[in-house]
Amino acid sequence: MATASAFALAHLSDPHLADWSVDKPWALANKRLSGWLSWRLNRSRIHLSHVLDLMLADLKDQPIDHIAVTGDLVNISLPEEFENAARWLQRLGRPDAVTVIPGNHDAYVRSTEHWFGECFADYLHGDGSTQVTFPFLRWRGPLVLIGLSTAIPTPPFMATGTLGRAQIETLERTLSGLAGSEAFRVLLIHHPLRSDSRIKRLTDASALLAVLKRHGVDLVLHGHDHIHSTIWVDGPAREIPVVGVPSASARAHGNTPAAAYNLFSIARAGNAWRCDQVVRAIDDKMRAREIRRVRLI
Repeated sequence: MATASAFALAHLSDPHLADWSVDKPWALANKRLSGWLSWRLNRSRIHLSHVLDLMLADLKDQPIDHIAVTGDLVNISLPEEFENAARWLQRLGRPDAVTVIPGNHDAYVRSTEHWFGECFADYLHGDGSTQVTFPFLRWRGPLVLIGLSTAIPTPPFMATGTLGRAQIETLERTLSGLAGSEAFRVLLIHHPLRSDSRIKRLTDASALLAVLKRHGVDLVLHGHDHIHSTIWVDGPAREIPVVGVPSASARAHGNTPAAAYNLFSIARAGNAWRCDQVVRAIDDKMRAREIRRVRLI
């Protein structure tokens, strides 16, 4: 997919890594109990290690310059899960070749909401820094990756996300500072920008959409909903594509699609950008294949 003039960006999300257990029953205090029951009764039959392995094997066969992962590496934020996720990230790629942001499951309870940033700092701090702050900037080829965090602890049965005033104000200043740059701006966020679900929505989406309308980016990537999704939101010069992707570890179930990831080929075309999207997914024969190709910009 990549050419001499194109940058190849892969996007996957919500691996919800399996192969974990609870050794200490008291670790299931608070919200973790409902999350563990959900895993045992349902989600453990959906998020499968061998499906994720198929996705990774297929991804490794593609000519990719960088990988973006938009959160939910773990399930109920147990120590063993973060150790498992660290090993998985090492398999996925080097910190300079992979960018990660947290999802709501990565900040499942208040006592451990800081673990994601501490465990995976090399994968989510900005260039020239060892500190994890949001938003962060990572320059890769012609791209600038802008990482946000919507990950906050929530009550049981809630999966909302919030950026907060400070992060939104910093993002506005950041995008204003990028106004003179010719970089292709990719915004990474876990929660979708629009949602009909009260319990899964981004609570301050309207404030983020207002910032994007004033300053713009070129592409927004997210996860959380575990479905294929493309919407368009207002920008200052043109509409902005906002693309979601299914869980990278899921088998097809009900109306929810099987595991998939997106490949974006990004290149300068005269005075403008070109961005093509290829969707690769697991089919009913448990093989990864291309299912769609579209020009976004």
